[in-house]
Amino acid sequence: MEAPLAQLPSSLLRFADLPTRKATGFELIPTAEQRKAIAQLLNIVAVKKLRFTGDLAPQGRKDWTLNASLGATVVQSCVVSLDPVTTRIDENVSRRYMSDIAEIEAAEIEMPEDDTIDPLPDSLDVAQVMIEALSLALPAYPRVPGADITQVNFSAPGAAPMTDEQAKPFAGLSSLKEALEKKDK
Repeated sequence: MEAPLAQLPSSLLRFADLPTRKATGFELIPTAEQRKAIAQLLNIVAVKKLRFTGDLAPQGRKDWTLNASLGATVVQSCVVSLDPVTTRIDENVSRRYMSDIAEIEAAEIEMPEDDTIDPLPDSLDVAQVMIEALSLALPAYPRVPGADITQVNFSAPGAAPMTDEQAKPFAGLSSLKEALEKKDK
């Protein structure tokens, strides 16, 4: 289910309107409705708290640097039990927007060493940077303390479940090798 775009926060800054001699500060604290829309967008249970503060500073004549702090409390489903897992996230976010980055049109490219560099847009939606940073900071496999996977068997109704030993494709080769060696002797 997609979050309605109207409910997502927006904080658009045009680079041409920003002062070029000093940093421009920002602070985003989404409303309860906006946090709910962000949770829907990220496919998590809830975003209880969210705050994104920092500044956008000029670097040289055309480039810009964003340095910010992301603080959030999120609720996700446990990957084992599906119980809610609450996680506190505190991340530093850094992005550099460079004016002279060549646009890549190849089907496949190598990732650059510095993944904080982006092409300089006309304007920057700081709220979208916040949502992206939150998405990247979410735990990939949240677990409730003590939640462990025990023996799990999957099979069609009426069929015997496959064991771990049967699932090992090369397990039978050693016994086959031994049988062949005995036959040769």
